[in-house]
Amino acid sequence: MQTPDGTDLRLLLELAKDPRRTVVALAQKLGLSRNTVQARMAALESRNVFLSFERRINPVPLGYPLLAFISIHVQQHKLGVLTNSLAQIPEVVEAFGLTGAADLLVRVVCTDAEDLFRINGKIQACDGVERTDTSLAMGELIPFRLNPLLQRGPRPAG
Repeated sequence: MQTPDGTDLRLLLELAKDPRRTVVALAQKLGLSRNTVQARMAALESRNVFLSFERRINPVPLGYPLLAFISIHVQQHKLGVLTNSLAQIPEVVEAFGLTGAADLLVRVVCTDAEDLFRINGKIQACDGVERTDTSLAMGELIPFRLNPLLQRGPRPAG
């Protein structure tokens, strides 16, 4: 995979500051031509540098003020089926495969404790779940961020 160069990093930093900035505004800010910025953005997009827009949507105003993390212990041979089942639960907004004590870590949003209980029950009813451990998020201490990494620049491969 091609590592972003200094121009790419400057472009990404500006986009992180203001993602709604137009190509023309970015070009002016960075002292580049519009075509250069557009080509760089297309190249970054083709390398999957950008995440989906929906990652920026806050679930709280949509009626989901509570966030919980559910660790799932899985019957290994059923991981694929379980992943498909979890994807059918709308409140499951993210899931990661893990090493360590649990096999999956699932991020869920919910309306209240009763709703979390319902969602946890749906997860436990999925084929392949051995058991779950649920933790309610009390507050976000460090929000998702990449600016420090962008400012530091890419790490050499290997």
